[in-house]
Amino acid sequence: MTSPHDGPDEAHTVPDGVSDELVAAVGGVTASFEVIEHARGMLYAFHRLIGRADKELAGALDQLEAAGRPDLADALRTEIVGRNVLDGRWTFQVIEEFDSGYYAAFADAERSVREATMGGRRHVFEAQLKERERTPGRPGHEARPAAAHE
Repeated sequence: MTSPHDGPDEAHTVPDGVSDELVAAVGGVTASFEVIEHARGMLYAFHRLIGRADKELAGALDQLEAAGRPDLADALRTEIVGRNVLDGRWTFQVIEEFDSGYYAAFADAERSVREATMGGRRHVFEAQLKERERTPGRPGHEARPAAAHE
C-alpha cells in the first residue's frame, strides 16, 4: 500500500514542462561535477600525504644524522625540506588556485544549469532513478526518511 507521502519530496521532482531528455542531460552535468568533487578530495589527500611525507622525512633525517651521516641529512634538508611541489607552489597554494579557479567555475556552471532548467533542484535525475528501482511499500525501500513523512 502506498501513501500520499510515498515518492520523492518536492525538492526532487521534475518541474512542470521539463522533458526526460533534459532531466537526463542535467543529471549528466551534475554527474560530471561529482567527478570534480572526487578529484578535489584527491587533491586534498595529496596535500595531506605530502605533509605527512615531510614530517616523516624530518624524523628520518634526524635518525640519519644520529647514525653518523649529518652530511647526507644536511644535503636532504637543503634540497628537499621546504621545496615547492610545483613551480612556486606548496600544496596549499595548489589547492587554493584549484578551488578559486577551475573548481569554482565548474560549481557555478553546474548550479546555473540546474537553476535554468530544474528551478535549482538537485539530483532530480537520481530521484527518478530511485523511483524506478525501489519497491514501494517494502521496508528499506522508502522514498524518504521516516521523519519526512510526519
